[in-house]
Amino acid sequence: MNLMQCRLFLGSKLGWAVTLSLAALGAYLLWTHTGHIFYALPYLVLLACPLMHLFGHHHGHHHTDQTRESPK
Repeated sequence: MNLMQCRLFLGSKLGWAVTLSLAALGAYLLWTHTGHIFYALPYLVLLACPLMHLFGHHHGHHHTDQTRESPK
C-alpha cells in the first residue's frame, strides 16, 4: 500500500471507523489492564532496543553516491 492509498483509506468512512475502533480498544485495554502493562514495561523497553537497532539503522542498505567524484 503506497502513501496515496493509505491517505485515501484513512479519509474514508471505513478508515475513520477502523481508527476509532482501534483507539477505543486501546483505551479499554489500557484502562482494564494497567497493572499488566506496568509489569511488562521493562521487558518491552528491552525488546525495543534490538528492534530499534535493526529497523532504525537500515542495516544492509548502504547506498553510496556514484555520480560524485572522490576528492583527490
